[in-house]
Amino acid sequence: MLQISNLVKKYGDKTAVDGISFQVSQGETLVIMGPSGCGKSTTIRCINRLTEPTAGEIFFQGAALTTLSYQELLRTRKRIGFVFQQFNLVRRLTALDNVMVGLITGGMDKEEARLRAHNALGKVGMEKHILQRPEELSGGQQQRVGIARALALEPEMMLWDEPTASLDPILVREVLDVMEDLSKYQKITMVVVTHELPFAIHVADRIVLMDKGKIVEVGLPQKVFSSPQSYVGEQYRQLIDYQLHMTGQRISSVGNRG
Repeated sequence: MLQISNLVKKYGDKTAVDGISFQVSQGETLVIMGPSGCGKSTTIRCINRLTEPTAGEIFFQGAALTTLSYQELLRTRKRIGFVFQQFNLVRRLTALDNVMVGLITGGMDKEEARLRAHNALGKVGMEKHILQRPEELSGGQQQRVGIARALALEPEMMLWDEPTASLDPILVREVLDVMEDLSKYQKITMVVVTHELPFAIHVADRIVLMDKGKIVEVGLPQKVFSSPQSYVGEQYRQLIDYQLHMTGQRISSVGNRG
């Protein structure tokens, strides 16, 4: 479904992403992790050209995204949902209207947009809050509206750029639950940038670890976190070992995807 080859992004003399390559299959959840500043958010923003790559190739469903015209890119972005760190909701609009507005401006009939928005909000457990405005919602609820806004486009793939980063820890779980449901049960293809280790262990099909703009390790969560081959992987292993020690578990006993 998605193939990235030798992706490079430079800002002047600084190289944020340094020649990385990976692919994502239909229905797969790929999680990208690594220390802050390693290039993971830049990578995911390059996929739909919210950030323009300096070099490399990106193919989505066989189409070369880096060569698309602006109008072609806009049409392709409707097939790729994106959930940001910030909620980016219009404060004066209800949850329903926030989900509808992008559909209507994209040319959809108002009644069809309303039905799509209702369905999308139902998928994230917000059907009882459709007439509330952002200030009436918790941070977790606002992010779920943001997720519904992306889902309403009925995307073929979802991109997530640290979707829980702006949430208080107590609200993180409700967003992760929605993401897990989309991955495990609705089988939506997802590329997720996150620091959430439990989500990565339980939900990811594969883990990509980055450091200093490069991919340093790729593999199944259990393999990467139990027998790491990189310094970054070893740091995660030690952290997970400590967390699991407190519950009497082992990394190898924690299953993923099911």
